[in-house]
Order: sequence, then structure tokens, then C-alpha cells
Amino acid sequence: MKSKAIAFIAAMVFLFNCPAMAQNRHEDTLLTKPQKTITRGTVNVEGKQLNYEAVAGTLILKNTKDTATCSMFYTAYFKSGESDPSKRPVTFIYNGGPGSATIWLHIGAWGPQRVYANDTARTMAPYRTVNNDYSLLDASDLVFIDAPGTGGSRIVTKDKGGAGDPKDFYGIDPDAKAFSSFITNFLSTFNRWNSPKYLFGESYGTFRSAVVANILENEGVDLNGVVLLSQLLSYNNMSDAADMDPGNDLRYELALPSCAATAWYHHKLANQNITLEALVKEVEEFSLNEYAVALAKGSLLQGAEYNNIVTKLHNYTGLPEAYIRKANLRINGPQMEKTLLADEGQVTGRLDTRFRGYDMDPLAKTPDYDPHGATFEAAFIGAFNTYLRTTLNYGKDQEYHAFGDNIIGQWDFRHLVPGSGFRKAMYANVMPDLARAMIFNPKLKVQLNMSYYDLGTPFFEGIYEMHHLPIPEALQNNISYNIYKSGHMVYLNMQALKELHDNVAKFIGETH
Repeated sequence: MKSKAIAFIAAMVFLFNCPAMAQNRHEDTLLTKPQKTITRGTVNVEGKQLNYEAVAGTLILKNTKDTATCSMFYTAYFKSGESDPSKRPVTFIYNGGPGSATIWLHIGAWGPQRVYANDTARTMAPYRTVNNDYSLLDASDLVFIDAPGTGGSRIVTKDKGGAGDPKDFYGIDPDAKAFSSFITNFLSTFNRWNSPKYLFGESYGTFRSAVVANILENEGVDLNGVVLLSQLLSYNNMSDAADMDPGNDLRYELALPSCAATAWYHHKLANQNITLEALVKEVEEFSLNEYAVALAKGSLLQGAEYNNIVTKLHNYTGLPEAYIRKANLRINGPQMEKTLLADEGQVTGRLDTRFRGYDMDPLAKTPDYDPHGATFEAAFIGAFNTYLRTTLNYGKDQEYHAFGDNIIGQWDFRHLVPGSGFRKAMYANVMPDLARAMIFNPKLKVQLNMSYYDLGTPFFEGIYEMHHLPIPEALQNNISYNIYKSGHMVYLNMQALKELHDNVAKFIGETH
């Protein structure tokens, strides 16, 4: 018996000290305890030099039993030299997806370093970052947050010493709760409860912001402002899925101005002398009136009236009249992307229709890929992985996932609409969430930023949603609007990035 005991102890000692076990213990510690590295740097923003402290690390979300459920990764930039840092504005920033990390806004828009890229042109390795002349650090301290399961954020499952599960985070409502918990945790950890507070979300991040804003306001965290970039608040308005929702013609009406802008950009209109702004205004008027009435008639629209709409759609989109007739006057985003440049063997981008690429399958109904993402994603991912490990000195022995593992396939798109009790909507609409946050806090200001060349979240759809928020008319004055000559990721175009920076910096300056 004694020899067996000795052998057992020896085996345990071996297992405890073997490299694999040691690595597992190290990883578990990283997931269950907050991590942090601190570095310092300097950025020149529009001619003004700013010193800052960067903190890259994690905060741990826990359940009611005080067991870790998620290790959420963030990078915070604090401007140095403030007399009272606790009162400086702080902006919480995130991308969307759902299932995307926040590298795009981090080194594309607001961080002190920006990936070196030339708008719509492909950038090849070696990748690098450069000083960001339009970092938002001049107006606010910045906190970039990775959603659970993306970037450096990890769900702490039972086998890692926690109690987390993907279903606890992969959905509209649990995701918003996680971000709200992170924000309140951050405010306590860094003593920022007294700071003016802002949310900045892009794409699905705007969807998230509406829900998070409502949660925070009802938990005693007043927000000074919510900045929305490339907004979608109701999936009922999404152009991509229009053919799966017959009878809802609003999707086509809201996408049409972006289709017209795209055709104008690629010189496919009979009247190319018209300015972009004049064209868009004309198409918006057509969409809400003559086009809306025509589509509402359904099969009752016939003869000369039908032909008139065909002609106008041809003039506004550059698409062949025969194609418009086959589509029964209803062109969604993917069809526009596929068809506009078909005679050149190319497709346009989805999130930024200024981009173009060769068509993979000329016989397909819609594109097989998005030339927009295919052009720049590698540069962002390569540059950020280098920046994270060398400049921020974080995660040298860890993987960083720009996209989560099939998160969107696991996502629960049902949403408990505030005030609706137990019912959950299948076609989620978070306009009520943003509306309730604005009513709860009548001083909350909202800034909408959209782009002409975005067919993922068309600019007219975002404007339409704002004008249909269920809020008192007086609160409409709390909403401001900006449209840029760029795409979904406005900041890929340097002139648009400058305009975006100046608009957002002014918004923050005027709301605290």
C-alpha cells in the first residue's frame, strides 16, 4: 500500500508540474482574475500633441454566486495631465456583428494609432500603424470593448473554473446585460462614476447601444450622449432579407436612395451631371411618396402607372428596365450589388459600395462575397495583432479573434421589448429601448452618423428610424444627423474620418 501511495503522489507531482497542466492553470488564472498592462504614449491630433496612458486588460463578469462567467477584454486610453481625471468625459466604444471584436473602431477610427491603409485600395503586408490625426482622445477618454467570445474576451466555462455558457451572452438581451455590467464595473474600477458618459456603437453596436442605454438609465447611470454609426434598430427595415418578408415594401423604399448613390458613384446613371446631394434628395422624396404608393398597390399596379415606375427606377439605379420588371419593381441591396456592374464582370461591396471586385459566380442571384471586407480585413487584423503585442504589451501568449466562432449562428435574435412583459419579438426592434432611455433622461442627446454608400445599413433607413421613435416631439430636438461620402466604416476615407471626428468631438463638447 505504501508503494502505491508513493506512486500516486509521484504521478500527481508529475501532472502538476508538466507543461500542459501548467499552461492550463495559467489560462484559467487569466480568465478568472482581472489582467492589466499599462503603457504610455503620445498622439498628435489635428496639430495638438496629447500624452496618454493606455491600459489593456480584462474585467471579470460574475454571476449571483460570485463565480466568473466572462473575462471581457478592453483597451482604455486616458489623457494625461488632467487636473481631475474623474470628471473627464469617457466614451465606451464597440463594433457589432454580432460576433465582431472592436479592432475596426480601435485602429481605424478613434485610437491613437491608425492602421496604414489607402481607402478603397488593398494594402499588402508588412502592415503598420501610424499616428491617428483624428483620434477622439482630444475630446474624451476612450474604452474599446470586445464582446464576449470575440477579440480577447472569453466566456469562462465550467472547465475553466467558471460558470459561463455561450447562451448566457449570445443574444440581444444577454449581450446588452454583459456590456452594461462591464460599464458599471469599469466605472467603479477606475473611479469614473462622476465622468460625463457616452456610448459609441457601430452597426450592430448601434442596436446594442439602444438596449444598453435603456438598461443603464434604469440602473441609475445617466448618459450624456449616444453616438450611432451606421445604424440599424429594427431588423424589419433590413434590405438584405426583403425577399423573405413579402408585404413589407418599406425595406425597398429605404434602400433606394443608397442604390441611387451607388449608381451615381459608378457613373451608371443617364444623368451624371446631377450632384449626389440633389440626387439623394430627389430619390428620398420619390421613395416616401410615389414609390411607396405604387408598391402598396401590389398586383393592382398595372399599365402606364407600372411602366412609369419602371422608368424612374431605371433612371435612379442604372439597372436595366428588363431586370427591374423581373424584380417586380423591388430591388434589395444584394441584387443591386450583383447587377450594377454585371456587364463588367464585377460586383460592388455591400457595406461600402465604392469597393468593387470580380464576380465569383456570374450566374448567381447575389454576390458570393463582399469586396469591401476582402480588401482591408487582413491589414486591420495583421496590424492590430502586432500593435496589441508590441505597443500595448498585452497577450503575447494568447490568441486574438477578430471574429468569434460562428457567434451569429448561435445568436438569439429575440428581444424582450420594454413594457411587453414576457413576450419576445422575432423580428427584433430596439427603437422602444432608445425611446425609453430618452424619455427617462430628457437631457440624453443622440447623434446619428450614416453614409451614402452603405447597403448593409442604408442611411435613409437610419434617418427613418429616428423620425419614427416613439418619443415626444420635443425630444426630436435631442437628435442630430450627419451623412458622409463613405461607406459603413466611414473612417476608411480620411476626409470622412476628419468630418466624423469633428462632429463627434463637437457633440461631446456640447453635451457635458
